[in-house]
Amino acid sequence: MKKILVVDDQLAMRNMFKKILTSDKFQIELAEDGALAYRAAQLVDYDMVITDYYMPHLNGIELTDKLRALRAYIGIPILIVSTAKNTKFKEEAKGAGATGWFSKPIKQDELLPTVLQLLNLR
Repeated sequence: MKKILVVDDQLAMRNMFKKILTSDKFQIELAEDGALAYRAAQLVDYDMVITDYYMPHLNGIELTDKLRALRAYIGIPILIVSTAKNTKFKEEAKGAGATGWFSKPIKQDELLPTVLQLLNLR
């Protein structure tokens, strides 16, 4: 079972991700901000991280950058999600080491196949 850490400061978004990703293939853990997610990632080796861009304490870019500095997260897929569709944000995400970018609103038929592919479950 693959462990996925979902990070978003909005409860509704965390629950939406959990609903989309709940299956016998994934164990979903939730964090409400980047700082809590970073602490969780130091304790557990997740197989994937999906993080919002705009969050208190550490935003998605800052979290990605800090995770990439940890040996366990060098090759782990990290997806950043945001309402921003600006290429500047996408370039920042890529520069921090993000694997990909999703724009909100999230669509199940786009997210789930991407997650399965990145985790080699297809």
